[in-house]
Amino acid sequence: MSAVAKGDDQDDTWRDFKDAVNMTPSELEKWLRTDESKDAGQHKDGGESVGHESGRKIVGILKARRDDLSGTDYAHMRKVTGYVHRHLAQRPKGDVKDSTWRHSLMNWGHDPLKK
Repeated sequence: MSAVAKGDDQDDTWRDFKDAVNMTPSELEKWLRTDESKDAGQHKDGGESVGHESGRKIVGILKARRDDLSGTDYAHMRKVTGYVHRHLAQRPKGDVKDSTWRHSLMNWGHDPLKK
């Protein structure tokens, strides 16, 4: 892959990630400290959930200078974008304000109730 194609791919990834993640670093950090955040999602061996760990990585990506992002960061950004799009398509009926569905999405940096 040429440098131009790689740059274009990173530009697309960055744009898609910024569209999917609608929480600021401070909003996400505050959310990740809540019990609701820690309870949501799939937990590995009783430890931290996959989504909670992802949220911590997202905060780091959002706080980093774009020039300092690694290939691993871009791979995580693509994972986040895919997760958010898949889960938005599975929105449950009714009020989702206090739902595990919303809490899980918020761990991944997306609050579906945020305008």
